[in-house]
Formats: sequence, C-alpha cells, structure tokens
Amino acid sequence: MSEIVIRPLATMDDMIGAEEVQRVTWRMSDLQIIPAHALHAMQDSGAVLLGAFDGDRVVGFVFGVLGMEPASGQSNQVSTAQLKMYSVIAGVLPEYQMHDVGYRLKMAQRDFVIKIGIRLITWTYDPMESANGRFNIGKLGAICRRYRRHFHGDMDGINAGLQSDRFEVEWWVSDDRVAARADHKWQQPEWTTLLSDGAVLVNGASFNEAGLPVPPDDYVNKPGKLMLVEIPTDLQAIKRADNALAQRWRMHTREIFEGLFKAGLIVTDFTQRDDENGRRHSYYLLTDQDGRTHEN
Repeated sequence: MSEIVIRPLATMDDMIGAEEVQRVTWRMSDLQIIPAHALHAMQDSGAVLLGAFDGDRVVGFVFGVLGMEPASGQSNQVSTAQLKMYSVIAGVLPEYQMHDVGYRLKMAQRDFVIKIGIRLITWTYDPMESANGRFNIGKLGAICRRYRRHFHGDMDGINAGLQSDRFEVEWWVSDDRVAARADHKWQQPEWTTLLSDGAVLVNGASFNEAGLPVPPDDYVNKPGKLMLVEIPTDLQAIKRADNALAQRWRMHTREIFEGLFKAGLIVTDFTQRDDENGRRHSYYLLTDQDGRTHEN
C-alpha cells in the first residue's frame, strides 16, 4: 500500500472507480449503485465528490450535496442559516478500512464545508452496524436524535434481509466535540466510569447456544439522564446465522430508540466492552443534552 492521497474525483475513470467501491463495499447491484455518469453530472453542478487514491486506484470516496434543514415551524422559509450538506454515501474498500481512510475522507469533507460557511452535515446509517456506530458517533462526534423507519425501502447487498431503518445523524462541524475528534482527542468512554456516573443499561443482551446475542424480552423504558442501549456487535454474522433473530433485534432497537428520542434523549457517544467470557458488547450512550457548543 502506497501513501493514500485524498483529492476530488476528476475523470470518468475516477467515477467508474467509485462505482466499484460501491459494488465491493456495500455489495450493491448495478441497480442500486450511483452510476458514474450521475456522479459526474452532480459534481459538475457543485456536488462534493472526494476520493481516496492508492496510486491511480480509487479505494474510497465520499459524496455530498447541498440541502436544507427546515427551520422549526418554518419549513417553507429559505435562508442561508438553513443550508447544510447531505452526505449521500461514503465507502472504503475492505482492505483499506483499518487505515483511517474513511476518517480522512470525512475530515476532508468537513474542511470543505467549513470553507464555504456550512456548519452542518447530515447523513444516515444503520444503527445496528456497530462499526459504523463507533465511527460516526464516537470517532467523528456526530449526534443523533432522529430515527427513520425503513428509510430506503428494500435494499440488496449487505442491507438485504432487514427493513432499512436508519439513524439520521447531525455533524456540527465547528463544534468543540467535533474539533476535539479532528485533533484525535476522542477516547471511548469506559464502561465502569459510565456506570459509576449513573448510566442505566436499558437492554442487556444474553447469548444463546449458538453464541449469538439475544435481546431481552423487557427493557428499561423510563428515561434518565444517561442511558446505555445495547446493539449487536456483528449484525452481519447474526443475519447469516439466524435472520429471524436479526429481525427481532431490529424491532427491539427500533422501539427503544423511538421511545428515547421522543422523550428528548440524544445519542452522543459509543462504547464497547468484553464480558467475563470474552464476548464483545456494543452500546450507544444517550444523554439529555447534545454536548454541542451553542451559538447565537
């Protein structure tokens, strides 16, 4: 692996490389990828299309378009303050995913929007994919207060087999929590510290005879100031072994997150731990404040 360079995708060959990243990373069919000609047309009209290159090879990319965040109670009002970037898709080839390529792409996207005066980037992802939860919420510093049921409709590739529920996250690029992460200052919260601070575990999982995590029948539904919600650490393994169990996890976490968001809690961090049997557990931390730097 040579030095990875982050730069805009510039040629049709670059766009075709981005097609291949989608096929490999997300196992998308040609019916569901964003084709090269569409990427080229949107970039030509101002969309942000940044690629990670190993030599001439596109090994990752991030694609964003300008959108609007409706003002509270004024969804028809147009103002510069409502402008945001919607990050449509990002992906990195599997063999490059442990080399900070995705992080560098998102930070380049952040640098771009800061330069043009945009403060907010939003995107969606499957909240039960723990690697993406750790990356988006923990490492990047995004927050989430909105759950979108079956947002994309039925999908193929790695998204096949479950309804496409999504977190819609907010990445406030100029805020202290994000700036700290840009300086590599984020540390995963310690499980014991969270519990000593009064965090409540909403839904501790057990493990079945096949070694797969199983959600509890009951869970804590009284909101507090610090709440920990467990998700599967390896959703794809559960889908391969027992898709009915994966479906159960989807409905279980949907009910929990919708209830906590309705009560005003916000996803602000992510943590993992290994239990006494060496099994990995993954959790979102929800709080009653978003941790943002509020400005007038």
